[in-house]
Amino acid sequence: MKHFLFLFFLILFCLFNFNDSFAQDNALDSLKTQLQLHTGKDTTRVNLLIDIASAYFRTDLDSTRTYLEKAKSLSTNLGDIKGKANAFRLLARLENIKSDFTKSLDFLQLSLTNYKLINNQEGAARVYIGMGINYYNLSRFEEAMTAYQQASKIYQLLRNKRGIATCQINIAIVYEELGKYDQSISRYKQALELSNQIGDDEGVAYVNTNLGGIHQVQGNYPLALICFYEALSFREKVSDYEGLTYTLHSLGEVNLAMQKYDKALTFFEKSLKHAVQIGDKNNIVANNSNIGDIYLTKTDYANALKHYTFSLHISEEINNLKQIATVKNKIGKVHLLLKRPLFARSYFTEAMQISQQTGNQRILANSLMGIAETYMYNKKYKTAISYIQKSKKIADDLLLLPVQQKAARFLYTIYKKTKNYQKSLDYHEIYKRLSDSILNKENIEKITALEYEYKYEQELSKAADRELKLTKTVETTAQNLEKSQRNVLISIIIFLGSVLMLGSIIFFLKLRHANAKNQNIVIEQKLLRSQMTPHFIFNSLSVLQGMILGKEDKKSVTYLSKFSKLLRIILENSRDKTVLLSEELKAIENYLELYHLEHESYQYTIQVDTTIDIHQFKIPPMLIQPFIENAIEHAFIGHKGVKKIDITLSMVGKKLQCIIIDNGIGINTTLTNKHTSKNSVSTTITKERLSILSKNYNMKGTIEIKDRSITNEKGTEVILTIPYKLVEL
Repeated sequence: MKHFLFLFFLILFCLFNFNDSFAQDNALDSLKTQLQLHTGKDTTRVNLLIDIASAYFRTDLDSTRTYLEKAKSLSTNLGDIKGKANAFRLLARLENIKSDFTKSLDFLQLSLTNYKLINNQEGAARVYIGMGINYYNLSRFEEAMTAYQQASKIYQLLRNKRGIATCQINIAIVYEELGKYDQSISRYKQALELSNQIGDDEGVAYVNTNLGGIHQVQGNYPLALICFYEALSFREKVSDYEGLTYTLHSLGEVNLAMQKYDKALTFFEKSLKHAVQIGDKNNIVANNSNIGDIYLTKTDYANALKHYTFSLHISEEINNLKQIATVKNKIGKVHLLLKRPLFARSYFTEAMQISQQTGNQRILANSLMGIAETYMYNKKYKTAISYIQKSKKIADDLLLLPVQQKAARFLYTIYKKTKNYQKSLDYHEIYKRLSDSILNKENIEKITALEYEYKYEQELSKAADRELKLTKTVETTAQNLEKSQRNVLISIIIFLGSVLMLGSIIFFLKLRHANAKNQNIVIEQKLLRSQMTPHFIFNSLSVLQGMILGKEDKKSVTYLSKFSKLLRIILENSRDKTVLLSEELKAIENYLELYHLEHESYQYTIQVDTTIDIHQFKIPPMLIQPFIENAIEHAFIGHKGVKKIDITLSMVGKKLQCIIIDNGIGINTTLTNKHTSKNSVSTTITKERLSILSKNYNMKGTIEIKDRSITNEKGTEVILTIPYKLVEL
């Protein structure tokens, strides 16, 4: 991610955060009125001009420059050294926003000279922080650290907790760029404690944003979202458009990492709009780069290169070395996908050299991995492994989960191609474990809950605002009409109460709808997890390993083919709300054939009524398989003889019915077995899902399970009524 963006905003804002700089609209109007009334050309007028310029920083940079130029000119004519120092410092901030870091440093040097003339320690400390910001943006991290430490010494002498917190934040940012995450988190926590002590809500929001960035880099998306949504809520509340630019971009990056591309694009476009309005080139670069990432996922390489090239051009224009290295890595990836490994390697190598120069370990890890991939393309596996191991070492040190995952996947592929099957299997297991760590069931549920909670809080806030406005209207009306218009007043109150009640009903209906939608998502994720448990995958791989070691070549090839087809079908079907009946039957048949290869004592049949066109019916995926799995795992415990499972699909009236019959020990016996108490989990999930699907399809879905002993037969019979849609041929 382009972590420098919101970090930059944090330190930028903290640099110039003095007591009366950030007035709200009414305070700004008050300052303008004072300026009009104060006609004298004195230091009071200089201070008013600077305060107005500071208040405009969030919304109108052109007005900011106009007032600062007036303040600089007047303070120079008056010989007002402090006023001139303040004007130079804020002009430096303005140039920093415009990404002219060299010019910003020039203004800061002029400001520092004037502060030293009057021995203004507070002003000098702010200048040192400003210098650190510019050195940071120029990737001169050692000079940035020195500047921040000088500022910190001054603030400690002054016992200024806000200033100390600002320095802790900025030092944490430098540690983060150098990949020293433990030291960075420690500094952030110190800054957070100080910000809470002095009641600095803005400081808390900025620390949360930066901590979110670290959690994102390490693949901990739920914690990252908590931090970003807290920051977003604050910045929306105070209409901080500059801060919104960075926070929206950060949320876009988390959604991009979670492969929620449409949602990510929405965040990036909103962030880009704000960045263009305030002329923030850093964020213009980052958002274009990320929009290129989305085109890359859609295999639209031409548009991806277009956005990357534009981003690279602006990055070189403002000499942002970190972003240059990041974009070169991305361009290298595109060339690799276009089967141009030599072009790709040149870009990855340039990015590697820049990262080594700036000391950015995270980008360096990605560059090394890119170079390794180009050698893999040319089948130079020994060279590729050396680069992968270098990248993996950095990722292990910094806990960069996505890079660790890619390293495991590449090593699995290389060892498979070089026929080192044991190592290949080892790295495949590592890869799967890392994949589950990034987006496991718990994380998915946490993320869904976080997004729902944020929307809920937004709606509550809006409802509270509406209620407050209505209450004020009622009170005003009561005062005006108390004596002569009581009847009219009562009518107004009744009307407003009705509006409020109607608004509340609509609000809670929307909440209920959102809750049902989120519940459906969670149930689908649970069902997918129940189909693809690590236990099932591990058992399948163990069976395959046994066949290979037993030199059952043909059987192992057939087993592997069936296993891969089953995984592919399950994953493909899980993306869609409905699938063709033919596709669902393929998954079931592959599942049964897989077990038949492992245990040849199983026999099964799948019969479809001739009145059913399996290419015309679309049904919800993953409904039938859990019951077949239950039959295989639990119906034949202690059973001797041939094990049979018969599956029949037929139309009963307008209902699509699936009947699953086995000749096992029966459901009544199964339920009394203490070792099979967990077999109802997938059945329960399916019942919950059918309840929701019945409403969505406007068609009843049911499950009936009965023991065949009631008809003097052995086994269990499951009757499943499936909601469906017909495809027009």
